Amino acid sequence: MELTGWVKNYGWGRKGINSAVAQLAMANDPDFRLNEEETYAEMWMGTHVCGVSVVKETGETLDRVLKKDLSYLFKVLSINKALSIQVHPNKCEAERLHKERPDIYKDPNHKPELAIALTPFLALVGFMSAEDIRDYIDEFQPLSKLIGKEAVDQLHDSTNSESVKLCYEKLMKTEEPVIAKCISEIAKDYQNELKSNDLLEVFTKVNKDFPGDVGVLSLFFLNLIRLQPGQAIYLGANEIHAYLDGDCVECMACSDNVIRAGLTPKYKDVDQLLESVIFESSYKDRKEFIPYRIDDQVQVYIPPVSDFAVINVNIEHSLESYKLEIQAFGSILIVLKGSRILKLKTQQGDKEILVTRGSIVYIPVEAAPEIEFAQSDDCDEDFSGYIATSNYFRVP
Repeated sequence: MELTGWVKNYGWGRKGINSAVAQLAMANDPDFRLNEEETYAEMWMGTHVCGVSVVKETGETLDRVLKKDLSYLFKVLSINKALSIQVHPNKCEAERLHKERPDIYKDPNHKPELAIALTPFLALVGFMSAEDIRDYIDEFQPLSKLIGKEAVDQLHDSTNSESVKLCYEKLMKTEEPVIAKCISEIAKDYQNELKSNDLLEVFTKVNKDFPGDVGVLSLFFLNLIRLQPGQAIYLGANEIHAYLDGDCVECMACSDNVIRAGLTPKYKDVDQLLESVIFESSYKDRKEFIPYRIDDQVQVYIPPVSDFAVINVNIEHSLESYKLEIQAFGSILIVLKGSRILKLKTQQGDKEILVTRGSIVYIPVEAAPEIEFAQSDDCDEDFSGYIATSNYFRVP
């Protein structure tokens, strides 16, 4: 089944044709009309109620055709401005939050997620080591003054996650005018220090997009991660993060639950974030999520959850055919480059589909044990695509 993705126009997305989401939407849907003044932030592929995909041939929504929800939600993101400082709840928290505040937390599911860079990609992920946070607080005196002597002294006396928690809680609960004054002083008087720590450009941009926001000061607490195309990060439940810039493919459990606390015009649930977040330190050189290579054409990103995995298929144009072994789980393919004839089994029998950039295809359980990517006529471009599926690669 060929699908139409659901486009989201959040304010942080790239504008017009500069957005990878808009480019893919134009290639995917002949009825899509581009507005150069509109932001195109996300394309959703799946069965989530907030953005369900549509079957092109019939106009039915995918969830109605399948008569169930998929275990994952698949997306493409195109980011111009920072997404919020956020965590996603674990399963128990999600069930409780959905029950207590269904208007904010719209489903009872957890939301571990995997982001795979399509362009150079910038993100904040997890807390830095307590030592690095201590050194930043010492170097940037307006921040040290804001956090206060008691918390800073404790960070020096016991340089651990409990002291980081005390400092970060003090930061997040400080009144907005005090936060804005601190940011202003750092921007004015600490240019050299920002530059020497490779923070000047990102500090300036985030502060321009969200002036005086507490999230700007999270740059001194969280790991700044720079990914190249193909590199990935995995974010488990309660891991603090914020995507800052770039395009990516993203896959997650089928949920839209987000606990936000900064860099957003949306509702900020600071108390819940501080209750949920993991304050344990992590080192940024350990944050890249490494895929498992099957062969020269295929690598698989296998997270430590059963909800999803992502298969990356790259086929040189000179290769006549490639057969990909799969198991009997419903999957979704998006094509980013090149063209191939996708051959697969369906309930209606064998089927061939010409897939090109922007094609989105639901691969049914009947297609197992293999699908084939055959050469298409007159294509001299290598093929690249991603397939979201249930995580049958994971050993329980």
